Amino acid sequence: MKKRLMFLALAAIGLASCNGGFKKGEGGLLYNIITEKSGPKIQAGDFVALNLTLKTDADSVVGSTYENGLPFMQQIQKPQAKGDVISGIMQLSEGDSAIIKVNIDSLSKGHPRPPGLKGKYQVYIIKVEKVISKGNLTDQVFQGREQAYVNNILDALKKSEPIKLNKYIADNKLNVTKTDSGLFYQITKQGSGIKPAAGDTVVVNYTLRLVTGKILETSIKSEAVKNKLPINPMNPYKPIRFAIGTKGMIKGWDEGLQLMNAGSEAKLLIPSSLAYGQQGAGQIQPYTSLIFDIVLVDVVHPNPNAPKPKAPSLLGQPQVQPVR
Repeated sequence: MKKRLMFLALAAIGLASCNGGFKKGEGGLLYNIITEKSGPKIQAGDFVALNLTLKTDADSVVGSTYENGLPFMQQIQKPQAKGDVISGIMQLSEGDSAIIKVNIDSLSKGHPRPPGLKGKYQVYIIKVEKVISKGNLTDQVFQGREQAYVNNILDALKKSEPIKLNKYIADNKLNVTKTDSGLFYQITKQGSGIKPAAGDTVVVNYTLRLVTGKILETSIKSEAVKNKLPINPMNPYKPIRFAIGTKGMIKGWDEGLQLMNAGSEAKLLIPSSLAYGQQGAGQIQPYTSLIFDIVLVDVVHPNPNAPKPKAPSLLGQPQVQPVR
């Protein structure tokens, strides 16, 4: 499980240029412990659960573990380079909070910067939620404690998912219909075309967001620009095509699209049981409900002599490199 629960994607971020209050470490590392609890420092081999908030040079939030209620959880390895964020994390104890500033040039020395990585620092605003020390514990005992903690976190996420989804419906005053499977949908514009059936190819525009309101992806470039999403050069920003019942497409899409006529617009509220479940996928954490604004552009009956279109990825945004 821990291998699936990795750091959120990271981007170049920086706080104010003043470094007052920060201590210096190797490789240009700066760290400022805001809350300091008594306890042993994190060591290589320990399991940690951290909540993180990431910001841009302009102090705007890029991402946060608080959005889905799932902290970063992993067994800490030795730092890969002087001045990397692990070096800063190993200055902390359970209950500590800190700002860690990693010098980008020190980490990328001898290598070109990744495209779009600006500023002097990567900055991590961190709260250490839990530390399980490896110490002299056997692997079996240590892994048992680690898994028990992870299971408790996942159980809490599972229980909170319907609460969050119902709150989204109430807050946005949606007049939704619930199907037997648990899918919520609202037809916002009724089309006059045919409804798709299994095997039909659908042509669809979509925008994907979380119950927090954060937009993750869209097939419409104007929506990406409007919501200040990173423009993905690999994304053609045009309606996607796939056959209903194609292996690999989430169940909520197959069911929801068959409730729509061609030309219709709808909002699909898809619980994780009809999406990516307890595993999650890419930017989507375990037990995460998905909100789709859908336009069913067209429905095409199958040509028995034509190859079936493959299921497209609904997670086309490029992933930024994980923390080093």
